[in-house]
Amino acid sequence: MTAPVETIHRAPPLRRGRSGGVSRPRNRLIFDLLHGDASSEDEVVDEARSLGMDLSQPRAVILVDASDYALGPVSEEASLDRIAEVRVRSRTVIGSIVAFFMLPDEAICADLGDGVIAVLKASNSRNLDGWVVEPQLDVAATPSWANLTALKRAANDLLARLMAQTGASVSIGIGRYHPGVAGLSASFADAGAALRLGHRLYGPNRVHCLDDLGIGAFVGVEDEQTKIGLAHSLLSPLDSEPQLLETLDTFFDADCSPALAASRLQIHRNTLAYRLAKVASLTGLDPHRFDDAVQIRLARVLRGLDARP
Repeated sequence: MTAPVETIHRAPPLRRGRSGGVSRPRNRLIFDLLHGDASSEDEVVDEARSLGMDLSQPRAVILVDASDYALGPVSEEASLDRIAEVRVRSRTVIGSIVAFFMLPDEAICADLGDGVIAVLKASNSRNLDGWVVEPQLDVAATPSWANLTALKRAANDLLARLMAQTGASVSIGIGRYHPGVAGLSASFADAGAALRLGHRLYGPNRVHCLDDLGIGAFVGVEDEQTKIGLAHSLLSPLDSEPQLLETLDTFFDADCSPALAASRLQIHRNTLAYRLAKVASLTGLDPHRFDDAVQIRLARVLRGLDARP
């Protein structure tokens, strides 16, 4: 079994920053942020700025698992220093990520050990311009799944580059944006869950995101608020369509029987078919397909839980 690479929680001792206060090493600061162990937002932003990092703009976490490359065969010259070899390969991956996003400030990277890299990706419209197809919502307002489409496109392009450069398997997990510096830990949790579940369900060489994992996300994610957030995301296209939501509830209560559902709604079966087709068009989930129907049903239940005291 290969020896693990030294991870960033084994950072050097704290040192004095430019302002005279105690400053953490760069990787230690990122590690603490990702694990929710940080001081006030203003202090963290100032501390990060003293280390050359801009945390004032919206950022989402991307996790890159390049462990196959980092922990791969060791050269004879480096066989006596396994950890050093893994570190060199991890730095190579980080260099490729930074070069891909053009500017170091757009993608703040940290080595989490064993070839897993955390990327704090600037996720406003300007920084994702090359991958945006449709106008985005204001990601600075609330926890949002709105910027994930552009992030996925960027991550898929990054995945192709890393696989070509390393010649090894690579997997990527994407977290949604959460407001503020404190939101980085929530985004990290999203990305970690997506990477872990996605790799188990679909294997390597893919970009994984919670909203692409289907039933697996509802079953595999432990945090209830994350599942509720996913439920809201899946069904948000129906928020202005109360008639479609009523139709879905009646359809499921009728055990997905078109005849019984149409009878209870007092509509023609063709009208029911039209409404269900509209649900599929708006959400991408077809109530006639078993897996999609289960996702919709679970999302309705979770949204109902969120509305209760």
